[in-house]
Amino acid sequence: MSDFTLETAKAWMSEYARVLDEKKEYLTELDSPIGDADHGTNMARGMKAAIEPANLDQPDLGSLFKKVGLALVSKVGGTSGPLYGTFFMRAGKEAGETTALDGAALSKALHAGLQGVLDRGKAELEDKTMVDAMTPALAAFDKAIGAADLAAASAAAAEAAKTGAEATTPMLAKKGRASYLGERSIGHQDPGATSTEYLFESLAASLA
Repeated sequence: MSDFTLETAKAWMSEYARVLDEKKEYLTELDSPIGDADHGTNMARGMKAAIEPANLDQPDLGSLFKKVGLALVSKVGGTSGPLYGTFFMRAGKEAGETTALDGAALSKALHAGLQGVLDRGKAELEDKTMVDAMTPALAAFDKAIGAADLAAASAAAAEAAKTGAEATTPMLAKKGRASYLGERSIGHQDPGATSTEYLFESLAASLA
């Protein structure tokens, strides 16, 4: 099984930035009825800043993810910046001063990131948030990693994230700005869950 390396991580961040720029109008379209209509532009701007050479040119995975996280916190407005920023900073803390992770170690880093999102956002499954895509993605990754390589496991995670994001459409929002809409939040796919889908699809692409 090939490892998740520092170069893979850089490719992941660059691919995520590319996808967010490509999908920013769609994400904003999703955000318009239940949010501030800025999720796409904010996330695209944040990741563009995150992949500047000063952030990507790091000696280890921990430093790289910390820099990406700090860039997102400083550049992305609303709750998305702190949540995604915390995800990467917690993942980086778990990864530490290493340049490669095996499947089990990558899982630990990603789970640390998820725990950071849970701690910061206080959201649970079916609250109609990014947690609804991230949790099943990591569950699928963990299930696959024992019998598959990183590329296949990350592809399984991406598919589960997509299913999780789509499953937010009929949910009643219980967190964030969308929760203020009550029943009117039903029938709209959550933009944060969708950008999380793109996060895992970008990971899969970088490992393919």
